[in-house]
Amino acid sequence: MAVKLKLTRLGSKKHPFYRVVAATDETRRDGRPLDFLGYYNPMTDPAEVKLDADKIKEWLARGAEPTDTVRVLIKKHMA
Repeated sequence: MAVKLKLTRLGSKKHPFYRVVAATDETRRDGRPLDFLGYYNPMTDPAEVKLDADKIKEWLARGAEPTDTVRVLIKKHMA
């Protein structure tokens, strides 16, 4: 049972809003996460991203794998 850092979709139709969460790889997209790590709002210009660096580093140290999209968000906004 591996842990992944992934996006959970919120918001209404055609107006997405995402939370960055830590969840097991077996958990469905909008299932119950282990921890909330931040959010991503692609509807603003520029896109609004807020990440908790300490929590993300803690989960990565435990062996959690980010998905491709979350990896890009982390790289851009925590550099």
